[in-house]
Amino acid sequence: MAAQNGKDLAGDAEAVLEAIIYLYTEGRRITKELARKAELTGPQLAVIKGLEQIGKLSLTELSERIRAQNSTVTGIIDRMEREGLVVRERSTEDRRVIQIRLTEKGAAIAREIPVEPMEVFQEALGILSPAETRDLLRILTKVANRVRERTEPGPRPKGNQEP
Repeated sequence: MAAQNGKDLAGDAEAVLEAIIYLYTEGRRITKELARKAELTGPQLAVIKGLEQIGKLSLTELSERIRAQNSTVTGIIDRMEREGLVVRERSTEDRRVIQIRLTEKGAAIAREIPVEPMEVFQEALGILSPAETRDLLRILTKVANRVRERTEPGPRPKGNQEP
């Protein structure tokens, strides 16, 4: 019986991995398709839809939102600025901070894109109860931390601890 339970667990783990891979692949497919239709790159799509929702964001906030390094986002913003999609402005609250906002051209493109890919997943997560959402977060965080332990040298950041 123990051998059967081991096979069931292996099958369950494989099904979980298949679901994760499907969600990742589908997210990339949706992003690529929407970006291609709007003649953007995937990261540019994320920037445009993020700025459409939030308004102005600093480079650091934008980097965190699209999960990319500041240097990478700087290059993305440079290209988008040359194409007239975004502008950089000094913050009125803190003159040291540069904020990025959409131009009218960028806002028009954003309005033409029907959905931000992450919205699809956020809506799908809406079928879960609050308890299921907390359980899923706890479990995925535990798995992510284990992967991080196996693949990243050095101590883990405090913000990524298990809940």
